[in-house]
Amino acid sequence: MAVKPELLEILRCPKCKGPVELDVKGTGLVCQQCRLVYEIRDDIPIMLIDEAKPLG
Repeated sequence: MAVKPELLEILRCPKCKGPVELDVKGTGLVCQQCRLVYEIRDDIPIMLIDEAKPLG
């Protein structure tokens, strides 16, 4: 897993402040409320709203 479970527990969506979860492939963090995916690059979550992609 690219993101440690401890980090996943404290990470929040920067847009709505809701929880995020690891996607099925393990390549992004998903906010179900905003329907956005935040990419994980080199084991670092990119938690920028402008770089988030719509959940497809």
